[in-house]
Amino acid sequence: MGTPARRPGGRGASPATSWAFLSPWALAFGLFGLYPFAFSLFASFTDYSPVRAAGARFVGLGNYARALHDPAFWSALGNTALFVVGTIPFTTALALALALAVQPAFRGRSLFRTGFFLPSVVSVVVLSLVFKGLYAPNGSLNGLLAALHLPTPAWLLDPDTALPAIMAMDVWSASGYYMVIFLAGLEAIPRDLYEAARLEGATARDQLVHITLPLLRPTLLFVLVVNTIRSLQIFAEVFVMTRGGPLHRTTTVVYYLYEQAFYRFDLGYASALAYLLFVLTLALAWLQMRAVGRPVEVSA
Repeated sequence: MGTPARRPGGRGASPATSWAFLSPWALAFGLFGLYPFAFSLFASFTDYSPVRAAGARFVGLGNYARALHDPAFWSALGNTALFVVGTIPFTTALALALALAVQPAFRGRSLFRTGFFLPSVVSVVVLSLVFKGLYAPNGSLNGLLAALHLPTPAWLLDPDTALPAIMAMDVWSASGYYMVIFLAGLEAIPRDLYEAARLEGATARDQLVHITLPLLRPTLLFVLVVNTIRSLQIFAEVFVMTRGGPLHRTTTVVYYLYEQAFYRFDLGYASALAYLLFVLTLALAWLQMRAVGRPVEVSA
């Protein structure tokens, strides 16, 4: 029998070879990741505008001070905060309830899991267009309400219902994604704990409160942080469905930033808004980690 062929690079690839393979990723990351991050940070301290003939002037913290004294920014921040507070509890609770419902084995479980998860893989723009038609004055939702002899609001045209309508769509579309994450957390819990709890006479509610929820805390923390970051960056739904109206009641921070950058071409101010949102996101993530990320003891 012949000797087996020697694998090339059996002693490990050289640093030059490793960097050669990593160079496409490193180049793309530097060009589309690090450079925009650094440039926008620099621009936030200037009055940079691509349509202004004169070059950018250094204004220091002027853009940040302007944002803190800008009523439109605070209004957009309030709308964003309302969106975050009004969606995350419902999305998290619904996702957890769905995960608990479809975790046990039953006929058609895969079909239900797929159905609940499907909206999260559909384009946000497509979903927004569908719901824009659903919320239309003569749309399907108002048609159903009229058939039940109930009031038929102008959902996206009324300042009092426009943002809640977008929030309802967001809860419906995002719950399936977080359901899958909760399912992964539920599958990681050892079955022995439930068997021991049943032998001790623990009810299903006791198992949920004393075993499932404490051991799901890391998963819950991940869901809260990711959902908070995504909700603070809400943009596409507002852009497609309302364009910030009516009466700026759906103008979020990212949409306001978009208007400043691409309608008014005030990229210096828009960059400062982006970094204020970045700092706010970090602060909220840190608070959530302090509140939810503490170690727990499981009691049966």
